[in-house]
Amino acid sequence: MRWKTKSRVVDFTYRGMIMGILNVTPDSFSDGGKYVSVTDAVDHAVRMMQEGAEIIDIGGESTRPGAEPVNAIEEIQRVVPVVEAIRKMSKCLISIDTSKAAVAEAAIKAGADIVNDVTGLKGDVNMAKVCAQHDVGVVVMHMQGEPKTMQQNPSYENVVKEVKQFFEERYRTLTRLGINPLCLCFDPGIGFGKAMEHNLELLRRMKELHVQERPMLLGVSRKRMIGKALNLEVADSRDDGTLAITSLGREKGAVIHRVHAVKRNYEAMRMVEEIINFGE
Repeated sequence: MRWKTKSRVVDFTYRGMIMGILNVTPDSFSDGGKYVSVTDAVDHAVRMMQEGAEIIDIGGESTRPGAEPVNAIEEIQRVVPVVEAIRKMSKCLISIDTSKAAVAEAAIKAGADIVNDVTGLKGDVNMAKVCAQHDVGVVVMHMQGEPKTMQQNPSYENVVKEVKQFFEERYRTLTRLGINPLCLCFDPGIGFGKAMEHNLELLRRMKELHVQERPMLLGVSRKRMIGKALNLEVADSRDDGTLAITSLGREKGAVIHRVHAVKRNYEAMRMVEEIINFGE
């Protein structure tokens, strides 16, 4: 399985990748306000790369439940200097976590390789065009509703079937709009417009979600479902639960894991891969 990004093609035949989370926001649920200065953000990116992250995912707008939207100008002002600074000192893959085409384009021109869109490229009519023109990697996430209200009353008849149908529709539509099929990656959107039972069912049956041999990304790091399952109120205390899902997810075929605690998840993923690849 291969994934095309702007700067290179990634081979997932034997090894997955850790995507380190870098929120340059004042209000993200786990690390809001910690990395709002360019210096602090770059220092944290360097630490994550040293711990095993091969992708740095930079976000300038919180998508936690109840989050207020940010306009494109402010989002660009938050993320572009960080993208530029990291690109100057590293050839790592840089992902821009945004649903706005203007932000994506500014970040790509500053050095980003990947667009990670929580709306599945449905939030901005120009997003597919920008991604196709720049030939970037594209993470298409499933979300029911929008961040501000998505957790108020999520409802599905069959969550696995509906998420897979969404992926299939997005694959057809986005490739028709000019995005290279090899650039697409899918994310089931754990915690985005989903109740506890929906999250658990998606994780349990993750192998059924794969579409057109495209890679799958899993983003569960420190989320509320872990807190609910383990009775942990503080987000930073949910890393062990995250490790468990990273390990399970890698065995079920998720090849990119978006996390806060890079070193521990990197080691868990690599250990699972030792088992998966033994005898190959």
